[in-house]
Amino acid sequence: MKKKVVLIQDNKDILDIMDNVLEDEGFDVTPSLTTEPIDKIEEIDPDVVVIDDHISGGKKGAEVIEDLKTDPQTEDISAVLTSTSNNLPAKAAACKADDYI
Repeated sequence: MKKKVVLIQDNKDILDIMDNVLEDEGFDVTPSLTTEPIDKIEEIDPDVVVIDDHISGGKKGAEVIEDLKTDPQTEDISAVLTSTSNNLPAKAAACKADDYI
């Protein structure tokens, strides 16, 4: 069974590249330019959420991860925060992300 990844990026080109790489590696990817898949997180039941911190509108990626990690129903989903920010390691630690890129 393929591992499921919810992939949320703010840049369409980066989203497409990451989606293609992950699919080529055998993952079942739900790609999005918005946080809409988070609203269906229990239905999708991903193994990991990879989210950019600079999503337009609504919450930032770090806030989404913090919400996932504080909810008993989603706290075990692995979460990876992506960004070009200098303080990414600190942001990832603060929101309890499992890793960062």
